[in-house]
Amino acid sequence: QVQLVESGGGLVQAGGSLRLSCAASGRMFSNYAVGWFRQAPGKEREFVAAISWSGGSTYYADSVKGRFTISRDNAKNTVYLQMNSLKPEDTAVYYCATRTAVVPTTRPTDFGSWGQGTQVTVSS
Repeated sequence: QVQLVESGGGLVQAGGSLRLSCAASGRMFSNYAVGWFRQAPGKEREFVAAISWSGGSTYYADSVKGRFTISRDNAKNTVYLQMNSLKPEDTAVYYCATRTAVVPTTRPTDFGSWGQGTQVTVSS
């Protein structure tokens, strides 16, 4: 099973940027689709972005489209989430997850391995 560790979260002012990283262990990581999800206090976990095994296809929630960019470096077993123009409503714990398929979906239940999450706080 793949083990995932997120990093890069923190406190940033509205309009600022952060880059999250998701480092994975395991040889099969490059064969898996990866997704980023987030969960704010009192809310359900929601889809943010996802990327296919090769990086050739990317998917975004409407709320982050044009501001966030997902990418991956399979040689480093790492997926990134570049977050620009951050808003207070982006405040949440961000999780990465893998799906044992080459193509991702937007449903958290389709992803089997999850990291522990990294906190992102955007102040107004």
